[in-house]
Amino acid sequence: MSAALTLVSHTLCPYVQRAAIALTEKSIPFERIYIDLADKPGWFTDLSPLGKVPVLKVAQGGRESAIFESAVILEYIEETQPHPLHPSDPLDRARHRSWIEYGSQILNRIGAVYSAPDDAALTVEKARLDQMLERLEEALDAAPWFAGAEFSLVDTVYGPIFRYFDVLDRIPAAAMPSGLPKARAWRKALSERPSVVAAVSPDYPALLTDFLRRRGGALSRTMAPG
Repeated sequence: MSAALTLVSHTLCPYVQRAAIALTEKSIPFERIYIDLADKPGWFTDLSPLGKVPVLKVAQGGRESAIFESAVILEYIEETQPHPLHPSDPLDRARHRSWIEYGSQILNRIGAVYSAPDDAALTVEKARLDQMLERLEEALDAAPWFAGAEFSLVDTVYGPIFRYFDVLDRIPAAAMPSGLPKARAWRKALSERPSVVAAVSPDYPALLTDFLRRRGGALSRTMAPG
């Protein structure tokens, strides 16, 4: 029996984008509901014990369940829907899961960059982010996707990561480091993938720019007035 899926989202959340990309890659229809995380509706806090998006609402067999945490949502989608995005080999699958977690840590570091309160902290956090991206470059040995010809769940994670740099590259203090040819080629391929493009609204760059400008930290002060 097929399930009706509803993805509870926020316009800027990269973790939501992961789930949207995976569902689109599998050609699974789903409804998308957006909420304001600064003013969470009561029904959302009832569904999400952690108060975070994404949440996947699953209606099946007369009952509705809610799944929270993006990694769990990705695994549920993988286990219940056709067109696998994980490799079949257990060791390869474990390696992919490891780099998915690495992607989550890169997102944390990006957050530390735009939240840095002063120039000294910004310099430190940006250096740490650059080191993570350089380590990612070392791990890449295939093209156009992480595993070569087959698009995988790892790609669903890094599409939203690289999308940040479409805006951050306009801010010298936060731009992607020079070099990294393999990561840049992967970034370009992901930016052209229809599922990645469709995971956000057309005004995403403007929304992200406004979000960064309003953070009030060191990075915000380097940005040109909007």
